[in-house]
Parts: sequence; structure tokens; C-alpha cells
Amino acid sequence: MHRPKSFFVFHRLILLHFLLTLTPSCGASGGGGGIPPQELWCVAKNNAEDSDLMTALNWACGPGGADCSPIQNGGPCYDPSNTPLMASYAFNDYFLKHGLTDDSCSFSNTAAVISLNPSTDKCKFPSSLSVSNGGVTGTMSSTSSSSSSSVGLGPSEDMSGGNKVSLRWWFWLLSISHLLLMVSVFG
Repeated sequence: MHRPKSFFVFHRLILLHFLLTLTPSCGASGGGGGIPPQELWCVAKNNAEDSDLMTALNWACGPGGADCSPIQNGGPCYDPSNTPLMASYAFNDYFLKHGLTDDSCSFSNTAAVISLNPSTDKCKFPSSLSVSNGGVTGTMSSTSSSSSSSVGLGPSEDMSGGNKVSLRWWFWLLSISHLLLMVSVFG
């Protein structure tokens, strides 16, 4: 049976309509029916030596450019008897400002990325959801103190860009490929 060309044009338009209207909400935005974004924090490892944490803390608050005002004397996270807490706050601030990557949460292997909120009653840690990276809402500091010429315990390159690829991009690539295949087979 021979079908008129208008049938195939109509078929393509219907397919395109379904692709445009039924696109799943994927990617970093976490909207719609997609996977909600996960909150992350960078904290001191529980087996790290206090002396190593202090060295990394000093780097994060100095050349690393972390905002360490909450862990200064009188700040809500200041506790000189709790080096892991104070180091965690500095590490987390650096992590949030430098791309949310494993490299921006290393500090000579004294820190790790976790999904359990480390905040205490007095000391509130901002999470990865409080920054703008890959479509996540919020604000992110535009200052980046890290460079390839700096010497310290943090990453040796600017990690602020991130390299996350949205799943939506892949969905569209596959959808368009399918549409082109349909056109070549039925057209």
C-alpha cells in the first residue's frame, strides 16, 4: 500500500510534538520529575591528624581564599578545641567556591565530600545547593584565588568552571538522531 507524502509529514510532526511536550526534566536543575539535586559538603576526615588539618586550614584561609570569618574568635563556628569542625568549615567554603569537585575537597587527603549535613546548633554549613553551579539556584562567589602558580594544599588549577553535562542534552541528541533515522526510513 502506497501512502501519500503528507502522511509522513504528519507522522513527523506528531513525533516532533511528542518529543517537545514529553521531554523529561533531567539535568542539574532538579525541576519537574527529574532527580532532585543532592546536597554535598566538604569536611575533614575523621582520621586526619590535627596538625595536618591545621596546615590545610591555614592554607584554605590564606592562599586558598576561603571565608574563614565564622571560625575566627567570636564567630559561630569558632571552637579552638575542635580542629576538625573549624577545618571542615574552611574546607567547605573553599569547595563551594571552586567547582564542587573532588579536587577542590582534597587538602592533602585530609578532607572528603559527604552528603550528611555537618552543621551544629550554632555552626551552620552552607551546602552545594547554596551555590550556582550547573544550574543549581543560589549565588556563587566570583572570586577565585586559586591559580596554577600558587603553592599550597588545594588544587593546582582553577576549578570554578565545572564540567557537568546535562542529561537533557543527551536526551535531545538521541531524540534528534531518532527523528533523522525515521525521516530517512519513511521519507
